Amino acid sequence: MHAGALDDVNSCLVRVPEKTEDGSQTALVENVIPLQERQDLLEVEGEKKAMMKQMMRQIQEEPRDFLSSSVRRQAMETLTQLSHTQPTLGVQERSELVITCVQSVFSLPSVQAMQEKDQAKAEAIRILYHQTLDALQTLLKALFLEDPTPDGLKSILEPLGPWMNSGKAHERARAVNSNVSVLSHTLLTLPFFMPLGFPALGLLLGRLVLRIGDPDEEIGREALDGIIILYTILELQTGGRGEKEINKKELFESNKRVLGPYNPASPCQNILRVIAEFGNFLGPQQVKDLLLAALEGLQGGSEAPGKDTREMTQLASEVTLSSVLEWYHQRALEVIPEIMQGIYRQLSHIQEPRARQVALLPISHLARSFMTKVVVALLMCPLPLDSNGAEMWRQLILCKPSCDVRDLLDLLLNSLKKKPVTNKGTASTVPLAAASGLCELLSVNSCMGRVKRIYPQLLLALLTQVHYHIGLILPGCTAPHKDTQKDAQPPVFIPVRWMVRVVKTLLLKMGCFYEVTFLDEQGGWELMEQAENHHRGVALLARAMVLYSCHELCRVLYLLIPLLERGDKKHKITATAFFVELLQMEQVRRIPEEYSLGRMVEGLSHHDPVMKVISIRGLVILARRTEKAAKVRALLPSMVKSLKDMDGMLVVEAVHNLKTIFEGQGRKLTDSSVCVEMLEVLQPHFSDSQEDVCASCIHLYGKMVKKLRPPRTPAVEEQLIRTLVPLLLVMQEGNANVGQKCVKTLFRCSCFMAWELPRKAYSQKPWDNRQKRVAKICKFLVNTHRDSALTFLSQSLEYTKHTRASLRKSSVMFIGSLVPCMGRLVTEDRLKEVKAALENLRHDPEASVCICAAEAQDHILASCGRNYWWPPPEYTWVCDPATTHRWSPSCEDLPTSHKRRPWIMQALGSWRMSLKL
Repeated sequence: MHAGALDDVNSCLVRVPEKTEDGSQTALVENVIPLQERQDLLEVEGEKKAMMKQMMRQIQEEPRDFLSSSVRRQAMETLTQLSHTQPTLGVQERSELVITCVQSVFSLPSVQAMQEKDQAKAEAIRILYHQTLDALQTLLKALFLEDPTPDGLKSILEPLGPWMNSGKAHERARAVNSNVSVLSHTLLTLPFFMPLGFPALGLLLGRLVLRIGDPDEEIGREALDGIIILYTILELQTGGRGEKEINKKELFESNKRVLGPYNPASPCQNILRVIAEFGNFLGPQQVKDLLLAALEGLQGGSEAPGKDTREMTQLASEVTLSSVLEWYHQRALEVIPEIMQGIYRQLSHIQEPRARQVALLPISHLARSFMTKVVVALLMCPLPLDSNGAEMWRQLILCKPSCDVRDLLDLLLNSLKKKPVTNKGTASTVPLAAASGLCELLSVNSCMGRVKRIYPQLLLALLTQVHYHIGLILPGCTAPHKDTQKDAQPPVFIPVRWMVRVVKTLLLKMGCFYEVTFLDEQGGWELMEQAENHHRGVALLARAMVLYSCHELCRVLYLLIPLLERGDKKHKITATAFFVELLQMEQVRRIPEEYSLGRMVEGLSHHDPVMKVISIRGLVILARRTEKAAKVRALLPSMVKSLKDMDGMLVVEAVHNLKTIFEGQGRKLTDSSVCVEMLEVLQPHFSDSQEDVCASCIHLYGKMVKKLRPPRTPAVEEQLIRTLVPLLLVMQEGNANVGQKCVKTLFRCSCFMAWELPRKAYSQKPWDNRQKRVAKICKFLVNTHRDSALTFLSQSLEYTKHTRASLRKSSVMFIGSLVPCMGRLVTEDRLKEVKAALENLRHDPEASVCICAAEAQDHILASCGRNYWWPPPEYTWVCDPATTHRWSPSCEDLPTSHKRRPWIMQALGSWRMSLKL
């Protein structure tokens, strides 16, 4: 660096006030840095940045409420000198420097306020203020020359923007004055050509335009001058003319005549003229920035402007928005999503009602010409909708020029027909956003006539979307924070619940109050939100609509018929579940049989069990009609066969429906084969993990047995015999509800089969310490059904693998008594299987099961004398009186309950070790 430049920097180094002992700032101490050292330091890369940071710290330390010294001015003069040195500052560093200096100067009180605070130094304060402001503007010009590029100019002008909308007149005046100063300097130097256009033209123009309407005429006049300078720069740039080809001053004066003189009585005329004349320089991005800059003026900052300022700014914003949208709306087509996002962001900072109305103007203006684009942009609003997003949707209809409601609803309906998951597996918020938008439109009464036109389509689309959104987690969906208390965890947003809420809203707006109440009482909405119960919730809604004679059902019915074969699995389940309940309507008689009975018959062979259950429900409904009853009864075997390999709850649902058909065949059943198939379907669910399924299947089993009529066929006898062990074991679980149904069903089986079961077999009292009772039951079973003894044993062994400990325990106790009763009926292989099962259960995590397994082994060993059953060598079978009861010389004299059982003790030890592991 040249020595002359160093001398200039040295002469401008800031003299920092030093506090004396009494705290007053009286002495100024020069930063003592030897000249030679500074020369050496400045030659090192990065020294300029270090000095810049030092100056910035000094500026930041200056008070913001009063201008008491020249430290700011001197620091900015030093920074101006540093701008002529190398290396050049980066864009980010330059922006930080400008922000620091601008904030320090602009945030000062007005000159009048500072003079009133210290009237004795009023003139000195005025002079110092103007010197400080001049130093700031000189620094800004120097920084521009340091990097005379579009990016360099943008980094200087951007920090000035927010101050132009300040609530304080003196801050707005400083910002406008500094902007005009930089623009004037740019026009005079114009060191670059901007092939991509003036940087941030829309934002700068919009901020200056708003200031034309400022209540302070000086600010308005200067803002217009800044716009004329900007216009001149743009003309020079777009024309590509050099400095020698045209006189800039003459061009400026010419443009001043084009844009007109400042009219303080009607500044809106100036705004309209400026917007019209700048049309050649405004592309889509500039139009978008201009609109968003106009919205900035509507914000309520920390310093609220006065009434006159607020009203004038709102008027200027409204005139700017309206004129830009009217003349350049075609150019806004490409940037509608960005405009909508900008409006959404700005609304959170705009509280005044009139200002919010102005901010929402672009939505209705753009929707008039570009409805689809606007709706697609609104579908991108964050979900769930907050008050700002909801107001944007309502703006489409409430404000003029409003859009065509029919077109709007059609667009929403098309969005509701889309899946929330794309073919690539990515989640989409479009359907949920469409449902949210529809919910807001339903709050506008003027829309209801149009909504009624497509009500059936909307209802079915929403119900299908409920199915799609079950368990779905969508990106960006969080509960709005304003709905939660401070420091409280925001509630989790569950999309499927929101969809159900929209369904309820639609029904209520269409007058379906009874139907909504019916579902509230029956828990239908909760069913609709669950994957396994969604079809039940939909069916409950359709049933309620039939019950209360909803006047739109005919339209829904005829709409559903062609929809039943469309869409994917979830779409078909929802549509079919709704359609089946509508088969109760009289209008169904007009529908060809292929669309009613034929479709239900096809559903019986469907691969999805839910579709089978729904089809059975449809056939049961059709069986109530005289002309269809015979045909449906003929399908009874097919219906029963379709129940195989179904989930327990589906079986219960289907059998409850089928029961009405059986009851319609008379007091007793004549077709025992169908009955046997039905009983075979129900029996595996006796031990279902769900109590409702278990109890219902046992109860229905008993009902079916009660309908049987002699003579007993071998198939019926075999099926009822196979029911004995499951009923006896489940009865021992200790569940009073299930136990009562087991007793009742067992009694009905005994009556039909003429069994004389021991009276204790019907008792729900636990088998613990009642081994004789279990032995008596087993002895009866083996003696009465000797051919089925091995079947009883196989069933018992299966229950030893059950997940519920109570069933494992009862099965072990049963095996312990059954095997001794069977004697030689037990084969060698089957005994090995019993031994292996009991060995495993001796290590069961449940202590009671472990003990029962050891006791069963002990009992079987005592009854069976086969060599392969003997325990391993490590087990000791001889009781040592010295280690058991020292007062008794012989274990043989002890009661049975006091005799030592080594296997039991070993089982308990194994169980304890398993717990430790």
